[in-house]
Amino acid sequence: MAQVLEFKLPDLGEGLTEAEIVRWLVKVGDVVAVDQPVVEVETAKAMVEVPCPYGGVVTARFGEEGAELPVGAPLLTVAVGAPATESEGSGNVLVGYGTQAPAARRRRVRAGVAGADGRPQPLRTAAAAPPARGTAPAAAQQPAPPPAPGSAGGPVPVISPLVRKLARDNGVDLRRLAGSGPDGLILRADVESALRAGTAGTPVAGEPVVRAVPTAAPPAGAGVRIPLKGVRGAVADKLSRSRREIPDATCWVDADATELMRARTAMNTAGGPKISLLALLARVCTAALARFPELNSFVDTEAREVVRLDHVHLGFAAQTERGLVVPVVRDAHARDAESLTAEFARLTEAARAATLTPGELTGGTFTLNNYGVFGVDGSTPIINHPEAAMLGVGRIVPKPWVHEGELAVRQVVQLSLTFDHRVCDGGTAGGFLRYVADCVEQPAVLLRTL
Repeated sequence: MAQVLEFKLPDLGEGLTEAEIVRWLVKVGDVVAVDQPVVEVETAKAMVEVPCPYGGVVTARFGEEGAELPVGAPLLTVAVGAPATESEGSGNVLVGYGTQAPAARRRRVRAGVAGADGRPQPLRTAAAAPPARGTAPAAAQQPAPPPAPGSAGGPVPVISPLVRKLARDNGVDLRRLAGSGPDGLILRADVESALRAGTAGTPVAGEPVVRAVPTAAPPAGAGVRIPLKGVRGAVADKLSRSRREIPDATCWVDADATELMRARTAMNTAGGPKISLLALLARVCTAALARFPELNSFVDTEAREVVRLDHVHLGFAAQTERGLVVPVVRDAHARDAESLTAEFARLTEAARAATLTPGELTGGTFTLNNYGVFGVDGSTPIINHPEAAMLGVGRIVPKPWVHEGELAVRQVVQLSLTFDHRVCDGGTAGGFLRYVADCVEQPAVLLRTL
């Protein structure tokens, strides 16, 4: 007999708790396949298409375009042709379906309503299906044991389709992971831990956010209240967490960037793709991190260990109409200036168009912050948790400078490094910043690392 299953807004990762419906991709009465995208939502990080873990006929949609839904709220219901079983479907276990209690609603539908080409979704956490004909009720009510990691048959239980995509994009074999969730459920943290162990990545995302105790409300009519939500809310939560957990310190130095600017001009007049200043600074960063690997790391607070990473996934701050985002350039240490320029341009355009994927916004190991574009000289930025450091670059302006024993007008920039004092002492941080300044003042220093 057909049954109606409810699909809820899944965990979208990075501790996101809500999303806005941008566009429905299906209508009531449409036939959907397992893992077919059914709705496009916008989170504080990006716009994503959400796949449905059921195959069948859409019987209801919840929420109009523009509505904001919390994670775990119903998105739609799907009539499937038969009771869902443990051994079929995509295995995309989603928030709200956990193993402790049934969350799906079952209703009788008219015969023939379920899509003939859709197949039942195997949510191991969905409500228990009614016993099939000819099967003893006791056997139907007994839950099947969770599939063991590495098992050859059956789907691997994963917290959400986005986590499954993260694993697929980074070449992680889910069957080799032991999930840390209930009954072996694979969480985003498990995939990220595997990425850190194999290459590089970011520590656990999605940990509970400790919210501040509400303060006394001001008198009625005083001021305007603006909700902290969307990008602004996500930024507020992450920065607050960084301030709580990371004992940071900042050092800075002025540098003569005249030779760097001349080198860039020479590169761009020689033909070929234009090289951006940000790409040259990124190349300097990766060379400095090779010399001072302590700053390309994070602190595993539970294990009380500093984890040094082998790959540099370079984040860079990008201001958009929706707020501040930090796209990540994968394997920046293996890219030349042309490749870095192209990737910065691609990610910046995607950030402005709000089309960055969660995978392009996570996994950073070090951040480059060019706040000079705002016309300021210096800053003491907050570290992008859970990274260990951030290099800040101020504006490059003509200033009086002693050059070769004489006073001259030179292109001067202020550089700052904010670092986690748990991973290194001031000597290491100062050495890193001094090397960056030397490369800015004398780009030929970089030839040693080419």
